[in-house]
Amino acid sequence: MKMLSSYRVQLSPDRGFRTAASLAPYLVRLGVSHMYCSPYLQAAHGSTHGYDVVDHTRVSEDLGGQDAHDELCRTLRDAGLGQIVDVVPNHMAVSGPENTWWWDVLENGQRSRFADYFDVDWQYAQDSENTLNRVLLPILGDHYGRVLEAGEIQLVRIDGSFQIQYYDHRVPVDPRSLSDLLFQAASRIEHPELAFLASALDYLPLPKADDRVNTRRRHRDKEVIRDRLSLLLEDAPHVRRAVDSEVDLINSDVDRLDALLERQNYRLAYWRIARSDLGYRRFFDINDLIAIRVEDEDVFSDTHDLILSWVRERKVDGLRVDHPDGLRDPEEYFQRLRHRAGDAWIVGEKILAPNEHMPDSWPIHGTTGYDFLNDLQAVLVQTASERKITDLYRSFTGESTDYHDLLHESKLEVVEDLLGSDVNRLTEMLLLISYRNRRYRDFSRDDVQDALCEILVSFSVYRTYIRAEHGTIRDSDRSHIQSAVERARENRDDLDPELFDFLYRILTMDLGGDVERDFVMRFQQLSGPVMAKGAEDTTFYRYNRLIALNEVGAEPYRFGMSVDDFNERMAERSVTLPRSMLTTSTHDTKRSEDLRARLLVLTETPNEWAEAVRSWSSLASQYRIEQWPDRNTEYFMYQTIIGAWPISEERLSEYLTKAIRESKKHTSWTEVDELYEAAVLSFAREIFADTAIQASMQRFVEHIALGAYVNSLVQTTVKLLGPGVPDLYQGCEVWNYSLVDPDNRRDIDYTKLERMLEELDSLSVAEIMDGMADAYPKLALTRALLHLRLAHTDVFWGSGSRGPKPYASLDVSGEARSDVLAFERGGDIIAVCPLRFHSRAGHYPDTTVAIPEGPYRNVISGETVQGGTHAVNELITPFPICILVREDQA
Repeated sequence: MKMLSSYRVQLSPDRGFRTAASLAPYLVRLGVSHMYCSPYLQAAHGSTHGYDVVDHTRVSEDLGGQDAHDELCRTLRDAGLGQIVDVVPNHMAVSGPENTWWWDVLENGQRSRFADYFDVDWQYAQDSENTLNRVLLPILGDHYGRVLEAGEIQLVRIDGSFQIQYYDHRVPVDPRSLSDLLFQAASRIEHPELAFLASALDYLPLPKADDRVNTRRRHRDKEVIRDRLSLLLEDAPHVRRAVDSEVDLINSDVDRLDALLERQNYRLAYWRIARSDLGYRRFFDINDLIAIRVEDEDVFSDTHDLILSWVRERKVDGLRVDHPDGLRDPEEYFQRLRHRAGDAWIVGEKILAPNEHMPDSWPIHGTTGYDFLNDLQAVLVQTASERKITDLYRSFTGESTDYHDLLHESKLEVVEDLLGSDVNRLTEMLLLISYRNRRYRDFSRDDVQDALCEILVSFSVYRTYIRAEHGTIRDSDRSHIQSAVERARENRDDLDPELFDFLYRILTMDLGGDVERDFVMRFQQLSGPVMAKGAEDTTFYRYNRLIALNEVGAEPYRFGMSVDDFNERMAERSVTLPRSMLTTSTHDTKRSEDLRARLLVLTETPNEWAEAVRSWSSLASQYRIEQWPDRNTEYFMYQTIIGAWPISEERLSEYLTKAIRESKKHTSWTEVDELYEAAVLSFAREIFADTAIQASMQRFVEHIALGAYVNSLVQTTVKLLGPGVPDLYQGCEVWNYSLVDPDNRRDIDYTKLERMLEELDSLSVAEIMDGMADAYPKLALTRALLHLRLAHTDVFWGSGSRGPKPYASLDVSGEARSDVLAFERGGDIIAVCPLRFHSRAGHYPDTTVAIPEGPYRNVISGETVQGGTHAVNELITPFPICILVREDQA
C-alpha cells in the first residue's frame, strides 16, 4: 500500500486496540492512508506510552491482547487503511518478573541463556572479594546497610521459588544460594528428600560464563529441583512450615540475610550510585531501561520476529524505528531490518543537526521529520526582530544570550552527573589503551577523563557513524571528530595537547586493536545521550529567548530562515528524501505545532510583547516569595501561558514542575528544592487568580490570534503538500495547544471531531472562516489536502519506477515577495501561503505570483483559476491559503 499520510495514535491501557479500531471510519473520512500506532508490544504493566517493552514475543495485554490486536488489523484492512508501528530496538524495561529474559539473568548471572542479550559489562561489575561478576541494581532509597538493618529487604517464598523483596521491587534468588536454607530446614525435621534437594542445589554449575553444556545443565537441573520442591511443599505441610520458619529466621538475622544477598548475581545498591558505578548501559539515564545488544543476530531475531511477521502478512506496511542513534551499528541494523522487511516503508528517529545529512548508506526512506519541522517553523519567524527579542530577554532576565556557552555548560553537567557511569566505563577503556602504549601511559586518570568529557560535550552533532569492526569511517565523521577535538583542546588548554591527539587517533581508528574499536563504538553510543540530555532536556529549559524555537533537533540560536533558503531546502529534499516522514507535532515535541505557531507571532510584534511582559511582571511582583521565581522562569512562564492559552492552573502547574526540574538550575528530579518549587507554583496560582493579569493576557492572545491561526494553516499546507509523507499527531487536525508529554497524551474528543467533519460538507467558505476560533478552517484544509494526496498518488508517492513529483518554487514579485511562500509539485499542485500575516494585517500590496499555464481549480473554494500573473491578495481571499490543482488532474 502506498504511504501517502499517517495519523499517530497514542495507545494506553484506557485507549487500547479496540479504541484505535473505532477510529477507522473517522480516519477514512479525514483522508488518512495509514494509522501510525505507538509501540504496542507487551510493556511494563500500566505503561502509558509503550516504550518500556518487557516482552517482544506478544502484543500488550494491557491494550487488549491478541484478540483485540487481530480485530484492529482486520478493521484497518477492511476500511482500506494501512498501519505503521513503532519499533523499540534499543532497550527494554527491567520491572520485575515481567521481563523474563532479565529475570533469568538476575537468577543465573553469566550462565543465563540471555546473558548476552543485554549490554552488561560483566568485568566492570566484578566483585574482587568473591570473584562473582554481579550486576549492580540501584533500587534502594538509602545506603544498603541502612536499608538492610531497617528490615526493608526481605526474603519471600512463592511455591518452590524464592525472591528478594524491597517494597515494590522483586528480584529472583540464585537457586544455588538456597542450599544452606534447605539444609537447615531439613536438619530440623530430619527430612532426607529436602536434604537431597539442598545437596542438588549445591551441585548446580556456578553462574560464570563457561561452556554451553554446563549452562544447559544448570537450567535443566534448577527447574527439576524447583518443581520437586514445589510438590514437596504442597504435599507436606510440616516441610512447608520448616522451610518458612527458616525464611523467617533469615529475615530476622541481618548477618544471615546479608550473606544470602552476597551470593546473588546482583548487588542491591543505593539508587544514587548509578551515576558513577552502574555496569550496564541504559537508555539515557533511566535505570529501569536497560540497553539490549540488537547487533547480535539472535537478539535481533527474538526482538523483531513478531513485528516482521506482521510485515510479511501485510498487516503492517511501515516501521518507525525509535532512537537508532543508541544502537551500536545503526547501518548494520537497518540493513538487517531491510533484508527482513522487504519493501516496507522504514523511517528512523534520527535527529539531524542543521546542515547534517542522514547517512546515504542507510537503506531506509528517511527520518521521522524533526529536520523538516525546524526548517518549516524557521520560515515563519520574522528575522528582523531578532535584536529586539534578544534585548528583551537579556534585559528582563539578566541571563546570557550565548546559546553555545549555555549548551556547553549543560552538557558538561550531564556527563559529570547523570551519565557518570558511562563516562567511567569509557575512561577505564582509555586507561587500558594508554597503558599499552609507552607514549601515552603516564597520563593520569583525572586528565584522561577530563579530556574525554570535553570532547563529548564539544560535538556539534549527536554522533558519528564509524563502523570500527569494518574499518570504515566517512569523511563527515572524521570532520566532526576533528572539530570536536579542536574545540576541546581550546577549552581545556590546561591539559596536555598530546592527550587530545591521542584521543583523536583512537576515534579516527589510527590506533587499532580490539579495545580501541570497542571504545569507538561505545563512544558513539554515548555522545548521542550527552547531546539529547544536555540540549533537549536541559538547555531547552534554560535558554528561554523564544521557547518556540527550543524544539527537538533545533538550534535555538538560529532566528529564522528566508523563503529562498527554505525553498532550496525543500527542492533538495524532494530529490534526496522524497519519502521521508514530515511532521509538525509528535509525542516527543516540546510543544505542539499550534502552540509554537502562536508564539512565533511574537517575532512580528516584539514591541507589544515587551510592553505586555513588563506590565504582567509589574502586576505580579506582589506575588513573589523573596526573589522567587527567578526572572528566567518567570519569562518562560509568560510565554507558556500565552502559547497554551487557555490553559488550566492544574495543567500549568504540572508542566512548570517538569520544566523547572528539567532545567536543573534551582531544583531537579534527583535534588528537589521544595521551597523553590512551592514559590514558583504559588506565583503561578496567584497569576491565575489575578483578574487584571488574566484579562490582559486574554486581550494579548486575541490580538495575535489571527496571525497564529494562519501560521498554523501554512504549516499544515507545507506538511501535507511538501516532499515526503506527512504525519498528523492525534488531535492536531484542529487547534491543539499541548505541551510536552504527558500533556500531549490527553484524551481526544473524537465524537466532536466526527461531528465537525460532517458539518464541513454543508458549510460555505465564509462559514468555515467564521468558525476560525473553533478550528473549522484547519480541519477543512487538512481534509482537503489529505484527499488531494489520495487522488494524486503519482504526485506524492510516484508511479511505477518514477518517484514523487519535484518541489519547485514559484516566482513571486513585488513589495512583499519575501513574505510569500509559493510552490508547485510537478506543475499539478500549487500552493500560495502568506507569511507574517499578523504584521501585514493580512495585506500583501503590489505582490504577485506567476501561476503556470492552467486552468486550475481552487481546492477550497472550487473556483477556476487560469495560469498567469495573479495578485497575492486575490489568491488568499476569502481563505488565507490558496491551493490549486490542475483541472485535467482534478
